[in-house]
Formats: sequence, C-alpha cells, structure tokens
Amino acid sequence: MDVSLIRSTRLFPDAPYAYAAVAGRVGLVFTAGACPLDDHGQVTAPGDIPAQARQALANLRAVLEESGATVRDVVKTTVFVATGERSDLVAAWNEVAATFGDHDVPSTLLGVSVLGYPGQLVEIEAIAVAPQPDEVPADRQAGASAERRHG
Repeated sequence: MDVSLIRSTRLFPDAPYAYAAVAGRVGLVFTAGACPLDDHGQVTAPGDIPAQARQALANLRAVLEESGATVRDVVKTTVFVATGERSDLVAAWNEVAATFGDHDVPSTLLGVSVLGYPGQLVEIEAIAVAPQPDEVPADRQAGASAERRHG
C-alpha cells in the first residue's frame, strides 16, 4: 500500500511529525491532531476554548486541503478538550458544529487532563476520504507537499 505523509507548507514547519497521511488508492486521510498553533508554533488564545477550537479547525482545514480533501470529505472526527467541565466541551463542540454544518459526521468528544503544548486546550483529528485525482478539480490539486512510502 502507498502511504503519503503530508508535511504542510501552510502550517508551522518544524512540527516533529507529519500533519496527515493519505493511504492507498482509496485516498484515506488520517490527520494528526490539529492544534491551535499559529505559523510560529505558538498556542493561540490562551484560556479561550472557542478561539482555540477555531484555530485548530482552521489548521485542520489547511492540512485536509493539502491532502486533497475538504471538510466535506471527513468521515469521522475526534475532539479533545483539556477540561473536566461539560460546558467547556460544549463550547468546543459548538465551533466544530459550526464548521461542519450539515455534514455532521460521527465524532467523539473527550475531556482530557492535558494536551501536548503548554496552554493548549483543544485538539481535533479527522479521518477523511480524498477524491481520486481524476475526480478532483484542478484548483484543489495544488499546494500539497507529500512524501511517499511504499509497503
């Protein structure tokens, strides 16, 4: 199976991992958790769950696009919020729901004790199915940086 690791040209360039992987002929896309990082690798909006969710979603959209997919191609999400309060979960979820609209895919929403970056409160990962190259409009094919592995 072919695996393409996506190292985004639009997000923080020094992340110690690929932002996504596209697997096989079907074009399955598995994203790393999208964090609320700016292009300098700094956590945005300390203490503000909705703002961090919006930044994480913007970063998720960017890596999906670089993987040949969009939010409409997502088949599942997992949303992590560093909190023990349900109201904080709802605040993050409201941002996810606003982004996905009527494309309300299965999702898991979790309160966790801590996330990877200091001050990080939200992380969102997704699984998508990217359209095949012959199904993708030309304007959606540009911008990806992929590294191929064969196995």
